[in-house]
Amino acid sequence: MTTSESESSPNGLILTNARFFRPSTNPSPDPVIRDFDNCMVLQNGTIAWIGELNSWDIRPYQDLGFPVQDLSGRYVLPGFIDGHMHFLMLGQALHKLSLDGCKSLAEIRERIGRFARENPGKERLLCRGWMHSMTGGEAKASMLDDLDARPIYVDSKDLHSTWCSSAALEEMGVGGRDDPAGGAISRGEDGRPDGLLSEASVLLIVWPYLAEVATMEEKMEALRSAVAAYHSVGVTGCIDMAMDENAWEAVLALREAEGGQLPMRIAAHWCITPSDSEDARAKQVDRAIALNKQFNNETSPDLRIVGIKVICDGVIDACTAALSQPYSTNVESPNPIWSASMLEPVVERACKANLQCALHAIGDAAVHLAINAIEKHGKPGQRHRIEHLELTSPEDAKRLGRLGITASIQPVHSDPAILRAWPKLLGPDRLKRAFAYKEFADNGALLAIGSDAPTAPHAPLPNLYVATTRKSYREPEAGDAPVNEHFKLRILEAVSAATRGVAYSCFAENRLGSLDVGKAADFVVVDMEYEPDALLHAVVKETWVGGKRVFENPES
Repeated sequence: MTTSESESSPNGLILTNARFFRPSTNPSPDPVIRDFDNCMVLQNGTIAWIGELNSWDIRPYQDLGFPVQDLSGRYVLPGFIDGHMHFLMLGQALHKLSLDGCKSLAEIRERIGRFARENPGKERLLCRGWMHSMTGGEAKASMLDDLDARPIYVDSKDLHSTWCSSAALEEMGVGGRDDPAGGAISRGEDGRPDGLLSEASVLLIVWPYLAEVATMEEKMEALRSAVAAYHSVGVTGCIDMAMDENAWEAVLALREAEGGQLPMRIAAHWCITPSDSEDARAKQVDRAIALNKQFNNETSPDLRIVGIKVICDGVIDACTAALSQPYSTNVESPNPIWSASMLEPVVERACKANLQCALHAIGDAAVHLAINAIEKHGKPGQRHRIEHLELTSPEDAKRLGRLGITASIQPVHSDPAILRAWPKLLGPDRLKRAFAYKEFADNGALLAIGSDAPTAPHAPLPNLYVATTRKSYREPEAGDAPVNEHFKLRILEAVSAATRGVAYSCFAENRLGSLDVGKAADFVVVDMEYEPDALLHAVVKETWVGGKRVFENPES
């Protein structure tokens, strides 16, 4: 059956000859998957029936004359929902120069120089994907200035730092600014900014400036690029983890331009930036509360503000993650960006308004701080969450499930190819505690899998490959040993965490996340084998949102 034929039948469609992913709802610690059903009926944008083609229950739909589409024995999974991402930044990143794969400063300079020559009309040279290890931990404006006179901005892969040329520093007016609360502006011996802005300096200086100079049309085009990119890899929904006024304005403008409906289910956490003023912090939470009253499950189920996001620490690669012990390289562990006295009133205010708190915590000290705040102020059933959880103590890993805290994880960050500096930074004993996903699940925590795009690739299937094998999909032939293989997930757990788990984490499980009757017909058709190692070669063939095909692989 052709695309035009299936899309010209708005009332219903029968999908056959497929293997539909429907995990058992049995809550046992070792869940099994049912025998795959082979037929699903779509009607008016929802799943009307699912089961066996030879069942008597399908007869009424056949009698209605619903057309039939044969899926050639492929797997059908619920539409993936990216549990942690940055929507506008993903779209913008797709238009930036990627530095992925660079191994040295020389390679970075060569790539940026070529990009500059090939794009003489750009006002700024925007780049992404730099890691501190690529340049020996240095990021000076002088290392970029001779490449081009235009401002050069280089996002770190984790988005916690921006490496700037002198022209970029000048146009942002960084020279006349003090370090903001929770942020740092690297300075030379003369006290002048020398190129690197970190943590809250990125949130409060770089992002607002680049948002100011970007046009609304550019932002909307970036969002369209993000939607198309997601559809091509089977993603039908997402949770934005740093929503702000700039991005929100663009999303609303795009929704209006698209006739009031986006082909992507979006939930968002409002980003609360550090401030020395308690009143300023409270006002940010109040803004999220007001938006939640306007955009929620009842009033706007596909575009909601569900809670707040607080970044409690940095990242391990830059030695800015808050650890309970110093880094093994004798670098002292920084304090969390938010102290308990700053964080707790914000969490308390959000909890009283029944908002969900999402707390970024990578180092074990930050994780402990975050859990303590939720334990003290959270209420049962609010489904608060901690983002990343890259290094956790055994005690805190157990507390997640006991307190009903969602473990929001990004397996793509555990790819061995990007962790080669970790043994030196953490030492062999602490490294054994990295990315303890199975331990979280075994102790009763809900897992919600995301990508953290654009800090990492946004495609779900490679992400699930890393989750279930702990091997590298970036450089599969490099021979890196799996990272803490004992913490890997089963394929059923991983797929469920990237679909049903994410839906549940944001109170969308009644509509999304599984192939069940009455739920939205959001699904992805995949050419794959149901084995962890085979996920590396799985290919998305079709993506459907609300019963409409929004992507078809041209090679299908």
